[in-house]
Amino acid sequence: MNARPRPRNQAGLSSALLIAGAVLLFVGTLLHPMHEDPSDALRAFGEYSADHNWLFSHMAQLAGVVAMIAGMLLIIGRLFDGPARGFALLTIVFGAASLAAAAALQAVDGIALKAMVNAWAMADDAAKASLFNAAFAVRQIEIGFAAVSAVLLGLTVLLASIALQQAKHCPVWMSLLGSAGAVGVLIGGVATAATGFSDIAMAANMAGSLVLNADLSKHSRAVSEKTDVRSHRQRTRSGCHPGAAGRNVACHL
Repeated sequence: MNARPRPRNQAGLSSALLIAGAVLLFVGTLLHPMHEDPSDALRAFGEYSADHNWLFSHMAQLAGVVAMIAGMLLIIGRLFDGPARGFALLTIVFGAASLAAAAALQAVDGIALKAMVNAWAMADDAAKASLFNAAFAVRQIEIGFAAVSAVLLGLTVLLASIALQQAKHCPVWMSLLGSAGAVGVLIGGVATAATGFSDIAMAANMAGSLVLNADLSKHSRAVSEKTDVRSHRQRTRSGCHPGAAGRNVACHL
């Protein structure tokens, strides 16, 4: 008979994913060219075309987002049998949508936009205007995906914070912290949809993302500690202890 995965192992995996995701996202963002104003397409495209780390930085960002969402969903998956089941299911749905939006964003930004700005930069004067317009059109698609991705991510974390609070897996202040970060990302997404990559949109997204990184790490630790306590109580009630491990099959589950 195969033993089921132990909750503490799942908590360790979710913590590792959250930490790895935060590191990858930080590295990818650090390598992304940011000297020129992203709202100034002409200058930004010139900087992008000269960047040799473009693909790596964007794939690192994608891997970071995927790891962080996966880690969060592992935490939420433990709440299916409790009072927070409804919000847990909604979090899974919006989390899946967030993953799809993040992948689409990097397909446009990390691959299509780079191809277009490279073609524009290497074109002769007769073709430059049309290629710039084509690259600018790809940029607008990127802005759309960036806005939708931020809104979906904000909603996912907001739902996760509510679910964790309903399940009593974290104190109120921690849920409020997560909700504040989620609202910041939501505002950033709406601002991006309305103004593009403006200073307001970038600032809201950055502030919200920093709060989310801190909050998700704390949530993972809190759920891990809660799981260990419940696991110990269950083992105690069933008579499981080191001396009984060989006599009681439940001690291995």
